[in-house]
Amino acid sequence: MIILIYLFFLLWEEAHGWGFRNGIFHNSIWLEQAAGVYHREARSGKYKLTYAEAKAVCEYEGGHLATYKQLEAARKIGFHICAAGWMAKGRVGYPIVKPGPNCGFGKTGIIDYGVRLNRSERWDAYCYNPHAKECGGVFTDPKQIFKTPGFPNEYDDNQICYWHIRLKYGQRIHLSFLDFDLEDDPACLADYVEIYDSYDDVHGFVGRYCGDELPEDIISTAPREKI
Repeated sequence: MIILIYLFFLLWEEAHGWGFRNGIFHNSIWLEQAAGVYHREARSGKYKLTYAEAKAVCEYEGGHLATYKQLEAARKIGFHICAAGWMAKGRVGYPIVKPGPNCGFGKTGIIDYGVRLNRSERWDAYCYNPHAKECGGVFTDPKQIFKTPGFPNEYDDNQICYWHIRLKYGQRIHLSFLDFDLEDDPACLADYVEIYDSYDDVHGFVGRYCGDELPEDIISTAPREKI
C-alpha cells in the first residue's frame, strides 16, 4: 500500500481542520513535520474518551498523551483544532491558531481547562508520537513530489503523515495523484488521505480518499486569509 503524490503549486496557501460529516469522523489537522502531535477521538464520536482510554489510544499507536508544552509547540507552527482533548497528567484543552466566534472564545493559544479531578470525564485525546515526525513535511517550492516513507515499499502500520503546503497569499495549488494504493474500506475509516484547504473545520474539507483508485486532480479554492 503506497501513496505517491505530485504537487504542482499554481497560486495559493493552505489548511486543515476537524469535523464530523456524513457519519465519518475526520481527524485531519494542520501539523508540521517537527511537532509529532496529533488529535484523536473515539470511533464512537467526539468527546467519548475517559483519561485512561485516551492514554491507551495514544500508547496503542506507539506514543503517549502530549504534554502542554508539546501541544503549544505544535500550535506555534500551525496546529489548530477546535476540540478539547486530554493531555498528559490529566489536563484538558485545545490549540487555537486562528480564533473564531464558536471556537476558542475569540482567543489564540491553548484553551486550557486545567487538570481535571474527575478522570472519568469524556473528551478527545492529544497524542505525541516522535515517530510521526518522520512522515510529513512542509513544502514551499513551486513544484514538489512527495510520498510515504520507503516508497515503493508498503508504508508502516499506524503511520501518521501531515504535509503542510505554504505559498504566498493569493496563490492556489494544483494537486495530482500519480500512484495511490491504500486499504479499501467503504467508509474510509481505516487507512485514508484527507485534504483540506481552509482553517474552517468543516467547510474547508475537500475529501477523504482510500482504496487504489486515483483521486481526480484537485485545485484549491479562491485565495483566503489562510488556507
